[in-house]
Amino acid sequence: MEDETTKLAKMLKALGNPVRLQILTYLASTHSCITNDIVQQIPLAQSTVSQHLKVLRQAGLILGEIEGPATCYCLSAQGFSWLRQHLTLTLDGLLITQEPNLIQLDIRTETE
Repeated sequence: MEDETTKLAKMLKALGNPVRLQILTYLASTHSCITNDIVQQIPLAQSTVSQHLKVLRQAGLILGEIEGPATCYCLSAQGFSWLRQHLTLTLDGLLITQEPNLIQLDIRTETE
């Protein structure tokens, strides 16, 4: 089982691709669809779209359910909830460790 840091990095890497962001935006607007619907919206070959869907699914950001010869995809509410929680915790942790520097910067900016 992967640790939380690895899982977060995998999700962020999946989100770092513009095509995958387009796919997620499309899925958010339709709530669920089959691969062919996505291929019609994204100007890429079906095999390329399928590879992007695989990365999103492996990252836990989407779910895919086989319906006959097609796969129906939707956003993973659980995956995005986990991402939001852990990204917030991680960013808050980074800010806390840097807070003295941020305060110094704010003080210098105000007096200049």
